[in-house]
Amino acid sequence: MQFNELGRTGIRVSRICMGTMTFGCQNSEADAFRLLDMSADHGVNFFDSAEMYAFPADPKTQGLSERYLGNWVKARGNRENVVIATKITGPGGRFEHIRGGGLKYTKDQVAAAVDNSLKRLGTDYIDLYQTHWPERSANYFGKLGYTGDASDADWTPISEVVDAMQAQIDAGKIRSFGVSNETPWGVLKHLETAGNTPARICAIQNPYSLLNRTFEVGLSEIALREDVGLFAYSPLGFGALTGKYLDGALPEGSRLKLFPGFTRNFKPRGIEATERYVRLARDHGLEPAAMAIAFVNTRPFLTSNIIGATTEDQLAVNLSAEDLTLSAEVLAGIDEIHNDIPNPAP
Repeated sequence: MQFNELGRTGIRVSRICMGTMTFGCQNSEADAFRLLDMSADHGVNFFDSAEMYAFPADPKTQGLSERYLGNWVKARGNRENVVIATKITGPGGRFEHIRGGGLKYTKDQVAAAVDNSLKRLGTDYIDLYQTHWPERSANYFGKLGYTGDASDADWTPISEVVDAMQAQIDAGKIRSFGVSNETPWGVLKHLETAGNTPARICAIQNPYSLLNRTFEVGLSEIALREDVGLFAYSPLGFGALTGKYLDGALPEGSRLKLFPGFTRNFKPRGIEATERYVRLARDHGLEPAAMAIAFVNTRPFLTSNIIGATTEDQLAVNLSAEDLTLSAEVLAGIDEIHNDIPNPAP
């Protein structure tokens, strides 16, 4: 397993991170323990969660992902050997059940969210704490064409967010701070505001896959020049890049079968690109999922690549990507497809 430094923090994280958003919904606690054990056995030391998980948001399952992860860490006695990342929920229409619906990144709300996560995780500190998405109106979750919003004035200034995170670092409750679903402006504003203080962001958790390489447009240069690497999520495009949904297939128990409203990766151009990527992988004797994850691993701006799985068979394929070196021919094939159908699922 390759390890990378988390920004300038000195924290070393595995290039593969195990995501836990299915824990509590698609996975029971017993399932979670098996998947976490398997990940750790393969050298993974980095585990990602969020206060809103399990996904999708539901009052009945909120917090279970953190709780299952914390219970596993306690059962295995491995807290000093793992790096735990989690996130504070931002404002939105589906999260009134979290912290009474007061979902802003103020000092009081950050403090409350951190304390709640610490309790669920059963730990004294969180290694990486992140804002889950910007509080302000911006381009994220597939939104494009930002034109400004005159009514968008009621968001916590980034200076206050940085101060709130610094207070948690000073209290010893979090070790580092990062952002998620952020834009180039947001990342640069955070860096400018924090300077060289401990609250300087160390990672950007944004989507990145063969179907969505928009990170390369504005954020990749920032990541490399400022030591704020990509913490990539959805490297399989909601499972699309496994190929299991091609030809109209909808396997029982699959995420798209359970949550059909999440169509970002399944529009016509995305399906066309997926067909070509899957064919490329199979023509070279590769598992499509392993090829897709291995491609993300090749990116120079990557810090860690978040995989997820609901079964041990899926996880075995995903973990195998860590040892997969893509040939020049495969990489050229990927570039050809991307040039023909760039970013069909932004």
